[in-house]
Amino acid sequence: MVSIPGTEEYGVEVSISDRAVEDLLTTTPADVAAAPELSFARNVFLPLTTACRYTCTYCTYYDPPGEASLMSPAEIRETVERGARAGCTEALFTFGDDPDDRYDEIHAQLDEYGHDSIHSYLREACEIALDAGLLPHSNPGDQTREEMAAVADVNASMGTMLETTADVRAHGGPRAKNPGQRLRTIRIAGELGVPFTTGILVGIGESRRDRAVSLLAIRDLHERYGHVQEVIVQPVSENERWRGGEPSLEELREAVAMARRCLPEAVSVQAPPNLAPVRDLLDCGIDDLGGVSPVTVDHVNPDYEWPELRQLEHLADEAGVPLRERLPVYERFLEDGGRAWVAPPVRRALRAEDDAGARYRAVLGGDASGAAGD
Repeated sequence: MVSIPGTEEYGVEVSISDRAVEDLLTTTPADVAAAPELSFARNVFLPLTTACRYTCTYCTYYDPPGEASLMSPAEIRETVERGARAGCTEALFTFGDDPDDRYDEIHAQLDEYGHDSIHSYLREACEIALDAGLLPHSNPGDQTREEMAAVADVNASMGTMLETTADVRAHGGPRAKNPGQRLRTIRIAGELGVPFTTGILVGIGESRRDRAVSLLAIRDLHERYGHVQEVIVQPVSENERWRGGEPSLEELREAVAMARRCLPEAVSVQAPPNLAPVRDLLDCGIDDLGGVSPVTVDHVNPDYEWPELRQLEHLADEAGVPLRERLPVYERFLEDGGRAWVAPPVRRALRAEDDAGARYRAVLGGDASGAAGD
């Protein structure tokens, strides 16, 4: 059986055989088929804070102590209301993992807003988004069970990138990410019944075998809980902090094909169109283009602009497949009232007789009353 760093430390059991890894490593793009359609979500991107306890060498998102920012409630409301007016359905909240004690100013601001942690503040931010007519999807990094439970009911879905199950130098230093901790977060989401997005980062020093192990670990947790809605295959991108190169197109095609072959059909495989050469990956099984914002930039990758909707339409036309807008929570989690997956605050938003409710139902393609009942 394959051993993954940190799983024993964080009490995570992941069952992956060496034979499964070797089998997945034989995958080529010829082993998978192009998807019959492409989907995307229309969102606004809210960087709740740029503080992060980690210092990954490829990341431009985090700011050092003394320079990090925290969005105010007024800024959150202005942004989500602007998104609602632009026809968005998703409020994508992201921030660096729980700011540590070095971030005195961030903790002082949180205290000023009446919060003792970034996670309790996230709940208020999600409530603002729901009130303004957007469905929250939060990417808060590693969370304990208590932290995730405190915000799960005000999120339509949540996510955390696994990135890799390998120990890589890009994660190095005294505050390094731990694969076992990431996997524990994904497991907690399953235990709490949270529709979840995760994924791998390609080109940060991991091997082909590491990618296979990472995908199989995600599959193993999904098979237990059924909660993974999509897996992102994202290439690392050159930026002011990362000069370690980018993966080749061949590497990326192989990684996408492995993801499609490894994962159940119901789990989407996504490649972000502002970071990946999506046109060259369509035959490898991509069926989702992720969240695209007509209002805000990609705050994690600010050098890489979102494509406009007409560009996505052109991409789908070239592939000869339809382009479908989706909500941040996938429709299969809304079946039979979504009672096992979608909490009452989100169900009420989906069935509301207001402009937001009408917008959600239009994306779903009809009456969402069956998906939103209490």
